[in-house]
Formats: sequence, structure tokens, C-alpha cells
Amino acid sequence: MSSDKYDVIIIGGGPAGLAAAYKLAQAGIEVVLVERGDYPGSKNLSGGALYSRVLDKLIPGFWEEAPIERYITNYITSMTTQDDYFNLEYKSKALGGTPYNAVSVLRAKFDRWLAEKAEAAGAMIVTGIKVEKVLRESNRIIGISTGDEEMLADVVIAADGINSFIAQEAGLRGPIKQEHLSVGTKALIELPQAIIEERFRLMGKEGAAYAILGAVSHGVAGGAFLYTNLESLSVGVVLRLDDLVKFAVQPSDILDDLLEHPLIAPLVKGGKMVEYGAHITGEGGLHMMPSKLWSNGMLIIGDAAGFTINTGLVIRGMDLAIASGMAAADTVIEAKARRDFSESSLSGYNRNLERFVMQDMKLYAHVPGFMESERLYKQYAPLVTGLFGKAYLHDLTPKEHLLRIAMKSLQESGIPMLGLIKDGIRGARAL
Repeated sequence: MSSDKYDVIIIGGGPAGLAAAYKLAQAGIEVVLVERGDYPGSKNLSGGALYSRVLDKLIPGFWEEAPIERYITNYITSMTTQDDYFNLEYKSKALGGTPYNAVSVLRAKFDRWLAEKAEAAGAMIVTGIKVEKVLRESNRIIGISTGDEEMLADVVIAADGINSFIAQEAGLRGPIKQEHLSVGTKALIELPQAIIEERFRLMGKEGAAYAILGAVSHGVAGGAFLYTNLESLSVGVVLRLDDLVKFAVQPSDILDDLLEHPLIAPLVKGGKMVEYGAHITGEGGLHMMPSKLWSNGMLIIGDAAGFTINTGLVIRGMDLAIASGMAAADTVIEAKARRDFSESSLSGYNRNLERFVMQDMKLYAHVPGFMESERLYKQYAPLVTGLFGKAYLHDLTPKEHLLRIAMKSLQESGIPMLGLIKDGIRGARAL
């Protein structure tokens, strides 16, 4: 056995693991982070929105040096049929003030920068190594095995993503249910900065984020998104895995159709696709989390713990990952002061998570159930586009009162009034 012994070993170099490494190193804790990729961020599909107030707590004024693409000032919610769409847009100067509410990032750049910050603080980052299993002594986790080497630590932190093999191997979580997973398929489209700013009506480094529901998902539970970067667009779909299996459709086909939809095609026109890929994401919210996130000598953070929220309006993961990494670091710092890394001592992780992560996970606990309704993907978009189509269309027939138009559109959509009321109540409770 190797004589290497550290205070903390972190498995995984995403935002969760890197945030934990940075904060631990700043506190003088000896920490090594083991990353399977060639460098942190090398395995990530580019593009996403980071709700960044929590990062400002970790690294105040991060935007002055971090490789952010744009700060999001424009939020557009779109309802689509095959040929039509309806946009609801919100823009505010307040969203563009520091500390930024949200920024778009390219993960390959962002994760690498955060890794450099952690290393500068004193963390050791080892890349290109796959962790095979955790090491145990009696009922306590005491380190990891990489196949060629064994490394010991007082605490092991699992930050190895949604399919966390380490959390399962350690007995802290079982296989994730299919209905709690989605497949995210994404394309990165290069466009000149000036064209992006003109098409999306942006000034300087302002950015836009689209949440798109309706026909773009081909009836599969899920939706589409678009984020503006400095010189590219991140465009993709997030689709429930169980529905993809049920309907036997390919996410790549749905994304290809999205790029040709009347909403998206003019926005990506003339662009060059430089990246295309897919990955598994969490969809179950609070219901997919393990029953316990700590044990003797171990903590689970980020996607490995199921910390993701998809409300249909926003998709959150990176901010919750960073916050959970910070909570784990605080827990280890407290445990080290007591020189006690037992399950009881590390249970303080629960209290630290309650400061931010768990409050939002609990708040949106009913969202996955609400998002299961087929009406969201098949009937509400035709209802909305039909209503506004009738309101805006002026032909030779006499116009009707808007309320009558609305009732006719509801009847044509096939949504029963009772169903509309139930969905409204469920949506209010969930969101």
C-alpha cells in the first residue's frame, strides 16, 4: 500500500469538487483532487448558465478574472408548435449589475480556470486517473484505489457526476431510476460576436437565455434551451430518458429538427457547428437524492448527490454543485477541528447544506411531478399560439371578444377546463 496520506481526497474535477478543493486548500487542509479527464473540464460539453451569486461567495469578484462568456440579462420563455411560436421575454438592467445573477460559461474553460484557482490555493490536482474503488477499514472509508496505487485520507468526497459509481460502490446510493434521468444533447454554433449581439438585441457582454417548451421535444417530456456565449451559441434539448425509451426516438433527431425550427433557424443562420454531443443529467430533484449523503469518512456532493433543479424556466446544477462543495468543505474543516471524521461528526454536512442547497431542493420538490404532464408538451403550446394567432389575425370576419377567443382556443386544444384548473394548481404549488 502506498504511504500517501491526505486530509481529503476528492474524486471528480467538476464545479463541485473544485469548489470543495479550493475552500479546503484555503483553510490549510491537505487535499488532493483526482480527475479522470486530461484536465478538469475536458469531458464537459461546452455551454451553460451558471447562477453565480454562490460563486461570488467563494471567490469574491470572480467575474474580473473568470472566463465568463456573457452575463444573462434577457430571459425568453417560448411555447412552440411545429410551425409557430410564442415568446415571453423579460429583461432587466438589475440582472446585469454585479454581482451577476447568472453568466454563460463554456465548461472546458471555466472548469480549468477554477482548477487553477484551487491549485494556487494549495490543492493538488491529479489528472488522467480513474478511481476504481474506495478502501475500507471495518465500517469506515479510509481512501481510494486507482488500480495501480492506493491513497489514504481522513475523508473521501465523491464528486464524480450523476452516475456516481463511487457513491454506489460505497453503499450510499443505489441505481438511479430511469424516470429521474434525462439525456441532454447539445450543439455549439460559432457566430461572430457582432452578429450575436445584433440578432439577440444585446449590448456589449449582455446575454440571452431561452427556455423552450412544446413541439420541439416531439411529445417527449422535456424541452430545449439556447444560451448566448461571446462568439457562439449553446443550443440543445433535455429529454426524459424513460420517455425516449417509451417512444423509441433519438435525441439527435430532435436536436436536428430544433435547429431547423422557425424559432431557432434564423438565430443560428450562417453559424458553424463546432461541437455536438450528449450526456446524462438529473431530472428527479429531491426525489432522486440518496437517503444519506455522508458516512464514516465520506461525503457526496454535486450531481453525484442529485443536486439539480429543472423548473422548465431554468435549469440549475452548477450553482448547487458549487454550494454543496462549499458545504462539504465547511463540514471537513469542522470535523478536523474536532479530529473526528466519523459518521456522526460528518453529519454536520446536513446542517451546512440547509443554508442554501436544501432550501431550494425542497422548494421545488413537486416540479418533477408537475413536469410529467403530457399536456405541457402536446397541448398548451397550441392553446397559446392559437389564442394569439386569433387575436392578431384580422380578416373579413367580425372580431370576437378576447374571452370568447380564449374559450374557443381552449376547446380546440382538447384541454378540459378541470384539467386546466388542476394543472394551474399543481404548477402554482410546484413553482
